[in-house]
Order: sequence, then structure tokens, then C-alpha cells
Amino acid sequence: MAGDDPGEREAGENESGNAGLAAITALGEPTRRSLYGYVAGHGGWVSRDEAAAAAGLERGTAAHHLERLAAEGLLEVDYQRRSGRQGPGAGRPAKLYRRARREFEVSLPPRDYALAGRLLAEAADRARQDDVDISTALEDAARTEGSHLAAQVRAQLRGLTSRRPANRRGAVLDVLDDHGFEPRTAEDGTVVLRNCPFHQLARRHTELICGMNLCLLDAAIGDVGRTGLEASLEPEEGLCCVKLRPSR
Repeated sequence: MAGDDPGEREAGENESGNAGLAAITALGEPTRRSLYGYVAGHGGWVSRDEAAAAAGLERGTAAHHLERLAAEGLLEVDYQRRSGRQGPGAGRPAKLYRRARREFEVSLPPRDYALAGRLLAEAADRARQDDVDISTALEDAARTEGSHLAAQVRAQLRGLTSRRPANRRGAVLDVLDDHGFEPRTAEDGTVVLRNCPFHQLARRHTELICGMNLCLLDAAIGDVGRTGLEASLEPEEGLCCVKLRPSR
């Protein structure tokens, strides 16, 4: 969820939820998995010709699979002239691939313990440096993360001609679903989050983790504004501890 740009993710950062599942699913195709294994084992940049020769494929077939792997974030792409020549007559740069530094995790139901760990680490650092209570520091870190979540919602709203509360709510639910909360709207308008991305931690450290989750979701909804929803801490067995209630 991190980053001011909702589409931005630092190299080496963990990818989970729907994006991680899509990436891992791409490796279900045997030829694609074989190509990924070759590129990953090579350790450097690999051309389409090299990958095709290693896998015994036509160049076009190899290119198709390499592009799919790149689109899912499993490979990085660069353009280089491998002849070493420059200027006119040097030829077009070759498209090269290497294993991405991004990490992928898949769990069903979706979990995001990496996010919880990062927020807890940020809170511990701030508590130590600024001599503040760690619960307060964790709430602040969670609210900052909620603002990043709101940025993703606003990115979805940019293409809409109308930003009525119903559209804002829809965008919020889409983003929450992307992050594994599995939102469902009840007849009274309450949004029930059927999955907790921090489930095991919340079971063992309920007050701390559920408080973090409440702050994260409250900040996300508050920063989006005019959703007609408010976050409420209402623990219930088998569900996320937070419900999104219609605003009074």
C-alpha cells in the first residue's frame, strides 16, 4: 500500500493480494515457467534470442511469454546495444529481460503481514527516537498508510465524470478488495469486511493490531471524503474487526 503514487512500488518491496496472485498464476503455464526459470538462473540480462534458444522456442513465442512475465512484474526490461558500437550503423538496441527484484507472496485468504511488520517497525523506531508511546506511534503510522490508500481511491475516481458519494464508496470498496479485505455491503448499507489481512497477528495482539487497522481504514475514508461511511471497531468472529457504517 505504500507510496505517494498509488501505482508506485519500490524495487524489492513485497507484492501480495490480487497482484501477487496474478503474478504467480502467470507461472502456471509450463513454457512460461521454464522461461522464467532460465532468466532467473542466468543472473543478468537476457535477450529474446537467448531465451528462445535456451527453451527451444520460436523467437516470437518466447517474446510473447517474456512480455507476459514482464507485464506481471516478474521480469524487468531494458534496452541495450550489446555490440558495444555507438552512433549510425550501430543497430537498434535489443530488448533485454532479467528477474525483477520485487518479491511476491500469495496466501488464501489474502494476508499482508509485511505491511503490518513495516508499520510496527516504523512505530518502534519513532517511539524510541521521539520517546512517545508505541501505540500512539503505531496509530500515526497506520493513518499515514491510510492516506496512501486514499490516494489509490482518488486515482480510480479521476476517470469518472461524477464523484457522487455512491461512486466514492464504490472506489473505496474496489481498493479495499484489491488489498484483501473482501468488502460486502449489507442491506442496511453497512460494509462488512469479510477478511482480515492481519488475521494471525490480530488473534494474538488484538487491541494493538485492531487499533492499527481502525486507524488505517478511518484515515483512508476520511482522506477520500464524502463517502457516506465511517469506520467502526466492531470485532466479530471470522470477520475483520472494522465495519464501515453509514454516516449518521
